[in-house]
Amino acid sequence: MIDPQLLRSAPEVVEASQRARRADVGLVAAAVRADADRRDAIAEFERLRAEQNVFSKRVGAAAKEERPALLAQVKQLSAEVKAASERSSAAEAVAEEAVGAIPNVVLADVPEGGEVDYVVLREVGEVPSFDFEPRDHLELGELLGAIDMVRGAKVSGARFSYLRGVGARLELGLMHLALDRALEAGFVPLITPTLVKPEIMRGTGFLDKHADAVYKVEGEDLYLTGTSEVALAGYHSDEIVDLTGGPLRYAGWSTCYRLEAGSAGKDTRGIIRTHQFDKLEMFSYVDPAEAEQEHARLLAMQERMMTDLGLAYRVIDTAAGDLGSSAARKYDVEAWIPTQGTYRELTSTSNCTTYQARRLAIRHRTESGRTAPVATLNGTLATTRWIAAILETHQQADGSVVVPEVLRPFLGGLTTLQPLS
Repeated sequence: MIDPQLLRSAPEVVEASQRARRADVGLVAAAVRADADRRDAIAEFERLRAEQNVFSKRVGAAAKEERPALLAQVKQLSAEVKAASERSSAAEAVAEEAVGAIPNVVLADVPEGGEVDYVVLREVGEVPSFDFEPRDHLELGELLGAIDMVRGAKVSGARFSYLRGVGARLELGLMHLALDRALEAGFVPLITPTLVKPEIMRGTGFLDKHADAVYKVEGEDLYLTGTSEVALAGYHSDEIVDLTGGPLRYAGWSTCYRLEAGSAGKDTRGIIRTHQFDKLEMFSYVDPAEAEQEHARLLAMQERMMTDLGLAYRVIDTAAGDLGSSAARKYDVEAWIPTQGTYRELTSTSNCTTYQARRLAIRHRTESGRTAPVATLNGTLATTRWIAAILETHQQADGSVVVPEVLRPFLGGLTTLQPLS
């Protein structure tokens, strides 16, 4: 939820964010009205309740002959207080819905526009070239006995796969490398739940713009998570956290599930876009004043992984209209996929400022002693789709694949993945 004080004092800032997102600017005026109505209703309720308390005291001190008239007035006030309370509750619900419909206010220099309006911040590494016709990652995966999409489809349907043999070892190696890097950086590892309550899913913003990608468990009031960000954000919901020693940083390892509704035709071959995958997700709770610095820190960790894996990549500043409802800014890190001749997103990191924390009631104690919402940030440090870029980038003419040096200790010293035959 956006800061209600910002909505009241500077609605033009919220309107500018909506325009940058190509979203409905009219939501802002509606939210301002609903917020004002809510405050008026609360004030009226409190006025009547105070008046009721005064009359109640007068009844106790009144002479016997005065009491019947005063009691009648108290009864009338009691009815008015009850009606005012109901109006206040109704106004509160309307205001909460109206303010909650507005996505996070984007940071001032985030690019305006939609999916194609991103800004490339930098390109890093040499785009690989080959003196042979390169194979795509699925063909390589089949040659290596690493990826089995046919049996994945047989058992579970389209966009499911088996990682087998060196494919399974590659994924575990990637995840363990990322975990080691996270531990070095002071992150606390968590194996997170992959089923969460609706209030946690809603609080992180995944029942808003991303609702068509979420699996709902039939017959249960639970959702499958598409990222451990959801469970990591919920970890400290309804709590006051201690940030006096610096940010709280967690690394969540989990299997993730995405329905991918509406994504027909987008990277449907292979393992770049599947319904199930594993991921190591970084998540930080920080003082809002430190959020942008923390965002740069998460991005630097992701870029180090790309460089050490020998991948050519670029970093883009995602346009406002392509952000999820919770993000105030998101950087995508896209690796070069040789057989597609383009960059594809491998990972991203988002600064959600105080938006998720307000919805999930996560606060910290400020220097003044008061409580205030924290800022939350997230970023992926390893996931299944990275295997596609690794296989294609490091392939050889005979179908073998050179293992990046940083992964070799996690594969028993293996330097090259060889075709099965």
